[in-house]
Amino acid sequence: MTQKIEVDFGLCESNGVCMGIIPEVFDLDDDDYLHVLTDHVTPDNEQQVRESVRQCPRQAIAIVDE
Repeated sequence: MTQKIEVDFGLCESNGVCMGIIPEVFDLDDDDYLHVLTDHVTPDNEQQVRESVRQCPRQAIAIVDE
């Protein structure tokens, strides 16, 4: 079973904490809008993605099963 990253953009305040943890996955544009560059959780990024979920101030990031 694969997992993917899901962001609740209604909760997200674009604080950029996630981008600071793993910029390969999360990015803020010039208008401070969060973009998910890749939504797949892989063995290479899983630990950092889970840390992003844990540290999100608004709890707007989740890992869900596909």
